[in-house]
Amino acid sequence: MAREHVELTGDKQTLLVTLYGKALDSRAAQPILGDTYARDVVDHLDYDFSRLHVPRGAEVSLPVRAKHFDNWTREFLASHPRATVLHLGCGLDSRVLRVDPEPGVRWYDVDYPEVIELRRRLYPGRAGSAANANLDRTIGSDGTAAASYEMIGSSVTDLRWLDQIPTGEPVIVVAEGLVEYLRPDAGLELFRLITERFPSGALVFDACSKLFARMIRLFPAARTADVHLSWTFDDPRDLVRAIPRLELVEDVSFLALPELAARLPRARAAMLRFLTHFRWARRSIRHLRYRF
Repeated sequence: MAREHVELTGDKQTLLVTLYGKALDSRAAQPILGDTYARDVVDHLDYDFSRLHVPRGAEVSLPVRAKHFDNWTREFLASHPRATVLHLGCGLDSRVLRVDPEPGVRWYDVDYPEVIELRRRLYPGRAGSAANANLDRTIGSDGTAAASYEMIGSSVTDLRWLDQIPTGEPVIVVAEGLVEYLRPDAGLELFRLITERFPSGALVFDACSKLFARMIRLFPAARTADVHLSWTFDDPRDLVRAIPRLELVEDVSFLALPELAARLPRARAAMLRFLTHFRWARRSIRHLRYRF
């Protein structure tokens, strides 16, 4: 099979960083996420990943982050067997295949058109086959019937894509590695419209502080992708004040997640535990869960 050539520019390159981190984890003797789909996609790409300057530890931090959001998604679907999942800024992530939702779930992966087109070429027989048909087509990790699934090629802040989504069931919005790249006004309008259209639901995403948004430019990978983080969360309650229907349910420090330190080399784990004694470090990257 011919390898797939890929050329992404700007912050779209960050989806290759997250993909590569998960692929590295999948090759570990004791993987965190065990995402074999990421490994297979990386093997199928005609791309020099050394260009990305993937930071040390990405094979730990990125799978830990993804696993946490997978678990929050599974928890929501366990309580809402007939629900809608809006996986925003999905990139080349295989979350729909890892979570493998039940038939009552409608799952939408949303990203830029060029990213969705690449997904369709890279997930043949699974996500790709369902995406090329109507919503009534179903997918499963083993090829059997499972959740209804569709890919939508659009900027998440071009809100016309929401007109395609049925709104009668509870919704979970999963936005891993996305929110910090949005303009605050555009992100607020996106979340406000979702809370207005759906009867109930949850928003789960990672957010960074103003300090972290400035510090990230110190990392070569961020400079390579010309990363600029626009929407920061020093106080997660600001979102509740802007959208009163929301309620903050969980505010989790990513750096303090036990599995993160447990999987890092001893010296780096000790440094991480030392840093988390400081409030600025604990608040630098957060995993946030809201409900409405």
